[in-house]
Amino acid sequence: MRRDGIRESAAAILLDEDGRLLMQLRDNVPDIREPGKIGLFGGQREGDESFLDCIVREIQEELGYYLPPSRFELLARWSGPDDAAPEGTIHAELFLARGVPVEKLTIAEGALKIVAVDELEQVRPFLSLPTRYALDTFLPRITATSRPSHE
Repeated sequence: MRRDGIRESAAAILLDEDGRLLMQLRDNVPDIREPGKIGLFGGQREGDESFLDCIVREIQEELGYYLPPSRFELLARWSGPDDAAPEGTIHAELFLARGVPVEKLTIAEGALKIVAVDELEQVRPFLSLPTRYALDTFLPRITATSRPSHE
């Protein structure tokens, strides 16, 4: 949602039950942001919904699967220049949800791109810039906490 030049959105790093990344291969049409790129699922806030409510709604709309708010972990909040709107500002929140069941998903926008974490470098050139930043920043921490400890 835009409010006085401010765009507000939420996105999520989604991991399936095997720890693979679930991302969106965006439609390759000119009227959407970053056509043909691979991005995270998410979108614009609507009305007075919270960022958490926004990501819950966006995931249900885009994946046809309801993940309750308790399944999302807040990773980051940021505010800064909006690369999609000159002189605009973006306020966004990034979430994480694990254990998303691939077989129960019905993709409504774009196509589902499943990427094993160790194969991420192969798709790196096709990632949207915000997705690349989010994965570079948070994926090392996420995967480090997912590994079994060897004590």
